[in-house]
Amino acid sequence: MSSDADARSALVKAAIETTDLSRHFGTLAAVDSLDLSVAPGALFGLLGPNGAGKSTLIKMLITLLPPTGGTATVAGCDIRHQAVDVRRRIGYVPQSLSADGALTGRENLELFAKLYGISRRERAQRIDEVLAFMKLEDVAHTLVQRYSGGMIRRLEIGQSLLHYPRVLFLDEPTVGLDPLARQAVWERLHALRDAHGMTLFMTTHDMEEADRLCETVAIMTRGRVVALGSPTELKARVGEEASLGDVFAYFSGESLDHEGDYRGTRSTRRTASRLG
Repeated sequence: MSSDADARSALVKAAIETTDLSRHFGTLAAVDSLDLSVAPGALFGLLGPNGAGKSTLIKMLITLLPPTGGTATVAGCDIRHQAVDVRRRIGYVPQSLSADGALTGRENLELFAKLYGISRRERAQRIDEVLAFMKLEDVAHTLVQRYSGGMIRRLEIGQSLLHYPRVLFLDEPTVGLDPLARQAVWERLHALRDAHGMTLFMTTHDMEEADRLCETVAIMTRGRVVALGSPTELKARVGEEASLGDVFAYFSGESLDHEGDYRGTRSTRRTASRLG
């Protein structure tokens, strides 16, 4: 997979920029006048309790849900007026299962390549590149329902990379995976960012993972970002020897609620007992 990371980064000052971004459902402000900036090439973590507005924010940023107020740009394109351009420049790995277990890994990638409009001439090469990059060549012709959790997640990430996105949105990328599978997924993600200058925007309930991986984290509650900074900075604000879990509880006012199966993930990726 080839890329010119420096040229990409030079195109925009921020990979994601929101100004007064809002989304109301009746009288409920799911996202409330949000200002946020994510630098190109960053690994950014969005943390928050259930109902904080994280999913609504991501749906707006990937143009699945129109905002009711404010503006936002993703990869230099306006989410309101350049939605098609935004979609061409992003990848999205949802928490819910996006790989078809009745198809092989290669067949899943072929399906997504067609959906992304990748020409027949380029399709085979890109699929081969993704299979190699995600270390799935040996199971390319195996049904996905026989994959481990780590293999499924790497395949799903591979699906989102076929069109070389500038920004990759990851919703709970390692939920339900065992430590070895988590490590394999993150090794691939770090290699992607290093090779292509890709911006990674992730949500997670795993505070240890966020603390170890993210350069910047935002804690969101009731539609607003209530804390923003590096894990080290935020822990220092809470107190000596504070963990990121302590930071989460302090700023959100809530305790961690870890939700967590191939069949179960179709709804909320309750993968703990099935994957891994």
